[in-house]
Amino acid sequence: MEIYAWCIMSNHVHLVFQSIDGQTPDQLLGDFKRFTSNAVVKAIKENPQESRKEFLLDRFKKAAANSSNVKHYQFWRHDNQPIELWSNHVISQKIRYIHNNPVAAGLVFRPEDYRYSSAVDYSGEKGLLEGVVLASI
Repeated sequence: MEIYAWCIMSNHVHLVFQSIDGQTPDQLLGDFKRFTSNAVVKAIKENPQESRKEFLLDRFKKAAANSSNVKHYQFWRHDNQPIELWSNHVISQKIRYIHNNPVAAGLVFRPEDYRYSSAVDYSGEKGLLEGVVLASI
Protein backbone atom coordinates (compact mmCIF):
# COMPACT_ATOMS: atom_id res chain seq x y z
CA MET A 1 0.00 0.00 0.00
CA GLU A 2 1.35 3.37 -1.00
CA ILE A 3 -0.27 6.13 1.09
CA TYR A 4 -0.77 9.55 -0.49
CA ALA A 5 -2.91 11.17 2.20
CA TRP A 6 -4.46 10.24 5.53
CA CYS A 7 -6.39 11.74 8.40
CA ILE A 8 -7.52 10.12 11.64
CA MET A 9 -10.64 11.64 13.13
CA SER A 10 -12.37 10.62 16.38
CA ASN A 11 -14.77 8.21 14.69
CA HIS A 12 -13.40 7.58 11.20
CA VAL A 13 -10.25 7.48 9.08
CA HIS A 14 -9.61 8.87 5.60
CA LEU A 15 -6.99 7.34 3.30
CA VAL A 16 -5.87 8.00 -0.25
CA PHE A 17 -3.81 4.99 -1.26
CA GLN A 18 -2.71 2.85 -4.16
CA SER A 19 -1.74 -0.79 -4.41
CA ILE A 20 1.88 -1.37 -5.33
CA ASP A 21 1.67 -5.18 -5.45
CA GLY A 22 -1.51 -5.61 -7.46
CA GLN A 23 -3.77 -6.26 -4.48
CA THR A 24 -7.34 -5.07 -4.76
CA PRO A 25 -8.50 -2.17 -2.55
CA ASP A 26 -10.64 -4.65 -0.57
CA GLN A 27 -7.60 -6.82 0.17
CA LEU A 28 -5.53 -3.80 1.20
CA LEU A 29 -8.26 -2.44 3.47
CA GLY A 30 -8.72 -5.87 5.04
CA ASP A 31 -4.99 -6.16 5.76
CA PHE A 32 -4.93 -2.57 7.06
CA LYS A 33 -7.88 -3.17 9.37
CA ARG A 34 -6.47 -6.46 10.71
CA PHE A 35 -3.05 -4.97 11.41
CA THR A 36 -4.31 -1.75 13.00
CA SER A 37 -7.03 -3.41 15.09
CA ASN A 38 -4.51 -5.88 16.52
CA ALA A 39 -2.09 -3.03 17.24
CA VAL A 40 -4.77 -0.90 18.94
CA VAL A 41 -6.04 -3.75 21.12
CA LYS A 42 -2.47 -4.66 22.08
CA ALA A 43 -1.67 -1.03 22.95
CA ILE A 44 -4.80 -0.78 25.10
CA LYS A 45 -4.01 -4.03 26.92
CA GLU A 46 -0.35 -3.15 27.55
CA ASN A 47 -0.75 0.49 28.57
CA PRO A 48 -0.89 0.63 32.39
CA GLN A 49 -2.11 4.24 32.23
CA GLU A 50 -5.15 3.46 30.06
CA SER A 51 -8.01 4.18 32.45
CA ARG A 52 -10.70 2.98 30.00
CA LYS A 53 -9.09 -0.40 29.31
CA GLU A 54 -11.92 -2.61 30.61
CA PHE A 55 -14.62 -0.44 29.04
CA LEU A 56 -12.96 -0.39 25.60
CA LEU A 57 -12.10 -4.08 25.52
CA ASP A 58 -15.62 -4.97 26.68
CA ARG A 59 -17.13 -2.87 23.86
CA PHE A 60 -14.83 -4.51 21.30
CA LYS A 61 -15.76 -7.99 22.63
CA LYS A 62 -19.48 -7.24 22.42
CA ALA A 63 -19.07 -6.00 18.86
CA ALA A 64 -17.15 -9.19 17.97
CA ALA A 65 -19.94 -11.32 19.43
CA ASN A 66 -22.31 -9.72 16.89
CA SER A 67 -19.94 -10.37 14.00
CA SER A 68 -19.70 -13.53 11.97
CA ASN A 69 -16.03 -13.19 11.05
CA VAL A 70 -14.36 -11.69 14.15
CA LYS A 71 -13.35 -13.94 17.03
CA HIS A 72 -12.13 -11.71 19.86
CA TYR A 73 -12.30 -7.95 19.37
CA GLN A 74 -14.16 -5.93 16.74
CA PHE A 75 -12.43 -2.56 16.41
CA TRP A 76 -13.41 -1.47 12.87
CA ARG A 77 -16.87 -1.43 11.37
CA HIS A 78 -17.37 -3.66 8.35
CA ASP A 79 -18.63 -0.96 6.04
CA ASN A 80 -16.26 1.18 4.02
CA GLN A 81 -16.96 4.01 1.67
CA PRO A 82 -14.29 3.61 -1.00
CA ILE A 83 -14.18 6.04 -3.86
CA GLU A 84 -12.13 5.28 -6.96
CA LEU A 85 -10.05 8.30 -7.89
CA TRP A 86 -9.81 8.47 -11.65
CA SER A 87 -7.98 11.72 -12.40
CA ASN A 88 -5.35 14.02 -10.93
CA HIS A 89 -8.04 16.66 -10.42
CA VAL A 90 -10.20 14.27 -8.36
CA ILE A 91 -7.17 13.06 -6.38
CA SER A 92 -6.26 16.65 -5.49
CA GLN A 93 -9.86 17.43 -4.59
CA LYS A 94 -10.10 14.44 -2.23
CA ILE A 95 -6.75 15.15 -0.58
CA ARG A 96 -7.84 18.72 0.14
CA TYR A 97 -11.15 17.42 1.51
CA ILE A 98 -9.36 14.93 3.78
CA HIS A 99 -6.94 17.55 5.07
CA ASN A 100 -9.76 20.03 5.72
CA ASN A 101 -11.80 17.52 7.74
CA PRO A 102 -10.33 18.64 11.12
CA VAL A 103 -10.90 22.28 10.15
CA ALA A 104 -14.54 21.59 9.28
CA ALA A 105 -14.91 19.77 12.62
CA GLY A 106 -13.58 22.85 14.44
CA LEU A 107 -10.50 21.09 15.81
CA VAL A 108 -7.91 23.40 14.20
CA PHE A 109 -7.82 26.57 12.15
CA ARG A 110 -5.35 25.25 9.55
CA PRO A 111 -5.10 21.69 8.20
CA GLU A 112 -1.35 21.48 8.82
CA ASP A 113 -1.91 22.11 12.54
CA TYR A 114 -3.77 18.83 12.97
CA ARG A 115 -1.31 16.24 14.27
CA TYR A 116 -3.09 13.11 12.99
CA SER A 117 -3.03 13.93 9.30
CA SER A 118 -0.70 14.09 6.33
CA ALA A 119 -1.55 17.80 5.84
CA VAL A 120 1.69 18.76 7.57
CA ASP A 121 3.64 16.73 4.98
CA TYR A 122 1.95 18.71 2.21
CA SER A 123 2.92 21.98 3.93
CA GLY A 124 6.61 21.09 3.58
CA GLU A 125 7.17 19.93 7.15
CA LYS A 126 7.65 16.40 8.53
CA GLY A 127 4.53 14.55 9.67
CA LEU A 128 4.06 11.54 11.94
CA LEU A 129 4.34 8.79 9.31
CA GLU A 130 7.36 7.76 7.31
CA GLY A 131 7.02 7.17 3.58
CA VAL A 132 3.96 9.24 2.73
CA VAL A 133 4.07 9.79 -1.03
CA LEU A 134 3.13 13.36 -1.83
CA ALA A 135 0.79 13.86 -4.77
CA SER A 136 0.98 17.11 -6.69
CA ILE A 137 -2.10 19.03 -5.62
